[in-house]
Amino acid sequence: MECKQKENLDGCLCTYPGCPRKGICCECLKHHLANNELPACYFSKEAEETYDRSIQNFIKARGIKLDNERAKK
Repeated sequence: MECKQKENLDGCLCTYPGCPRKGICCECLKHHLANNELPACYFSKEAEETYDRSIQNFIKARGIKLDNERAKK
């Protein structure tokens, strides 16, 4: 399968300076998942600008309540 890096750049939300994976979605996803993170495209502009790609930050930014948090209320 051919990488469409140039096309992907149009939708790439990553603002990390000098990112070597910019527009190479498969490498970006592989890198972030290996670090228990999600890529920039999963975050709002404001959340992405913090560079905190953690799954915990994704949950917080989206306002997602986990079952164990619901049970506490």
